Amino acid sequence: MKQLLSRLFEHEKLSQQEAKEVLMKIANGDFNHSQIASFVTIFLMRPITVAELAGFREALLELALKVNLSEFNTIDLCGTGGDGKNTFNISTLTSFVVAGTGNKVAKHGNYGVSSASGSSNMLEHLGYQFTNEESALKTQLDKANICFLHAPLFHPAMAAVGPVRKELGVKTFFNMLGPLVNPSMPQNQLVGVFNLQVGRLYKEILSKTSENFAVVHALDGYDEISLTGPFKIYTKTDEQILKPTDFGLRQIKQSDIYGGNTVPEAATIFTTILDGKGTKAQNNVVLTNAAFALRTIDPNVSFKEAFHKAKDSLMGGKAKECLKTLIEL
Repeated sequence: MKQLLSRLFEHEKLSQQEAKEVLMKIANGDFNHSQIASFVTIFLMRPITVAELAGFREALLELALKVNLSEFNTIDLCGTGGDGKNTFNISTLTSFVVAGTGNKVAKHGNYGVSSASGSSNMLEHLGYQFTNEESALKTQLDKANICFLHAPLFHPAMAAVGPVRKELGVKTFFNMLGPLVNPSMPQNQLVGVFNLQVGRLYKEILSKTSENFAVVHALDGYDEISLTGPFKIYTKTDEQILKPTDFGLRQIKQSDIYGGNTVPEAATIFTTILDGKGTKAQNNVVLTNAAFALRTIDPNVSFKEAFHKAKDSLMGGKAKECLKTLIEL
């Protein structure tokens, strides 16, 4: 590590293979906490390259507990977190709405980073029991159209860096990796990122590894489509900046999508929206993200049609039924 750090302090970049190898060694416990902290800090002082991020991703996927859900055509809706906005659980709600349309969702998630309640906090509070058993996950997909992959159960290698990340208390490149390392390798992805630089990195990496994906970033800082202003969307063939008014929707205020200060408070917001009793602003944010997810799965579907399908899922109780079935299973 000493030689590697010396190179990096001289502003050298890692190749994809070097990045993969060093993360494998970190995961295997070859370095102490001070060395890991020094290594991680370097990437807080300069932008990470595509090759470096791709190498870190390759290492985590190689070390992950594998789960084969390829018999289903799945989508993951996952954000990097780390945007500091403390919204309600938009991507998790969106996942149930998409499941309610009949599509299969393999959601990758973890405990909250920048909000009081991440997807894992929410589902755990509602009574869902995390599992990494492939047969159980397949049953959930079959019966509820959705399964949840709690990241720590599938990425034991991350345990080696957990204490260091906690001690540092700042956002590191590990925050960028979450949506890239779903162990089930879903065929479709709608990914939210916390800044445009990460959006460009994601587009380059996913263009080489995935056919159907969309990467979104709200220009006022959200790692999802927030409807609080314009947002940028990257796909394999296109990049564009869109506004809520482009879809006949009103721009909303940041306070409209506030997520609460505790898990129980966040859960109340979550279940209220899933019961079809959310505010118009809350509903529109969820339905817009769901519409873009449906368009990621099938680009031939218009936004209007996708939005209508999503609305039928939410207001018709289909999304709520998916959650009920998932917890019962």
